[in-house]
Amino acid sequence: MKILITGTGGYVGSIAARCFLKAGHEVVGVDALFRGYEAPQALLQSEFGADRFRYFKADVADSLEKVFESEAGIEAVVHFAAYCNVGESEKDPGLYFRNNVGGVVALLEAMKKHKVLKLVFSSTCATYGDPEYVPIDEAHPMTGCTSAYGESKLMAEKAIQWYATSFGIQYLALRYFNICGASDDGLFGDSKKPSFHLMQNAVRAGLGLSEFQFNYTEVDTPDGSPIRDYINVEDLAEAHVKALDYLVSGGESGIVNLGTGEGNSVMEIVETVEKLMSVKFNKSVGERRTGDAIRAVADNRKAKALLDWTPSRSLEDSVNSLWKWYKARPQGWER
Repeated sequence: MKILITGTGGYVGSIAARCFLKAGHEVVGVDALFRGYEAPQALLQSEFGADRFRYFKADVADSLEKVFESEAGIEAVVHFAAYCNVGESEKDPGLYFRNNVGGVVALLEAMKKHKVLKLVFSSTCATYGDPEYVPIDEAHPMTGCTSAYGESKLMAEKAIQWYATSFGIQYLALRYFNICGASDDGLFGDSKKPSFHLMQNAVRAGLGLSEFQFNYTEVDTPDGSPIRDYINVEDLAEAHVKALDYLVSGGESGIVNLGTGEGNSVMEIVETVEKLMSVKFNKSVGERRTGDAIRAVADNRKAKALLDWTPSRSLEDSVNSLWKWYKARPQGWER
């Protein structure tokens, strides 16, 4: 298929675009590079992308028309382009609503106009807010988001649902849990400095690329640090390919969690990095970050059943892939 993928300059978007190329699809990449990096250039030069990847530097919010006009025959969209920093969203919620919600509405309007009726949407477990129970399934009550980031993604999901009802768009909104790792071969990864992701920052520090003062929060868990579901980015990318296959085969629209179904504490992640890289970090108790749940673990049975998808990579696999990535590109991609 010919697929439009937004956010191909970003961490997840670039790795997912490569995964779609590996699966034999033709990819039209879009990224304004406000926060993204020049990963699209590497996709163009890859063994998969030389003939099947084209890239537009464009803003999803106002520049998609030229993309659809230039690229006839787009059959589906995979939408990654969004801001995703919980702390920043608390300080500037307007930025998140303008970009994350406004961008989705602009995309949906373009899809409607050009009769592109299949959408895989990058969402988040932050839509569940502070969970009432774990593991969290898709039927979990929506008791209220605890961050503007989560709220912006929930609002975007609701917009998608209305366009699905009104105009026949088929969609899957994939709610991610905590993303970690790089591509298996270490050629694609996270370029943000600092990253928003715990494991990335720990591996960078283990290589001596940055400082890592680990300020953990005392909460009601066995080791006093929050528990999360850490999913490898390659497993995540493969789920998107399967999500599109599901829609193409006539699958119903809906919400699907993407996680391992297992929880690891923040302390366990840091200790895994310490063990594999033979390093030690300073640890101290700090203030709890606003908007953070104490436990957030996915019930991933729906993803397994609908998509025939099971995550296969371990925490150690994720650390080792990041190690390869940061050794090869200490500064990540250039802007």
